[in-house]
Amino acid sequence: MLQYISQGKTPDEHLQHIKNVCKAGCGWVQLRLKNTDMATYLNTAIQCRNICDQYGAIMIINDNVGVAKVAMADGVHLGLGDMNPKEARKILGDNFIIGGTANTLEDCIQHIEGEVDYIGLGPFKYTETKRKLSPILGLEGYRNILSEEEIQNSEIPIVAIGGIVESDIVELIKVGLSGIAVSAMLTGEDALKETIQNIKTLIV
Repeated sequence: MLQYISQGKTPDEHLQHIKNVCKAGCGWVQLRLKNTDMATYLNTAIQCRNICDQYGAIMIINDNVGVAKVAMADGVHLGLGDMNPKEARKILGDNFIIGGTANTLEDCIQHIEGEVDYIGLGPFKYTETKRKLSPILGLEGYRNILSEEEIQNSEIPIVAIGGIVESDIVELIKVGLSGIAVSAMLTGEDALKETIQNIKTLIV
């Protein structure tokens, strides 16, 4: 699992970066707009839907269940302070992907009980793409959480997020993670196609 989380100074920049990574072979993107009015978010999401359809990519909306539903996204990613996953499921239905952010074992258990489809666990390292950063986990933090019985007994995929670079991937997969979610690593990368192919090879 490789998910690209969009970034950019404007909605158009987000869309351009999303198009670039989809064209280069990334099959899973998350539109993450912050401090944006609903109309702009929805308009951008509809354009994002068109790009993802063009390249056969899965489209996830960050935080906003309403935008995800109206724009016909494939799913939504919920932060710890956002809507409860079970409430989101009632609104979106069984066919939508619901992901959740986690930083601790307790967060992961909460999401497992909420029946999410995947968990984004992090941050792995310091990242400038998120303002309110939770405590950094590092490899040891992932090992500790993934070794717990509640996690071992769950089949929900857990992906690493936060400050990941290509050289980190092998170790992250070795500790038992199912994949990675990245932003800065792909945004503005010149050799996108080659980088994405390398990442996919390392994750398998």
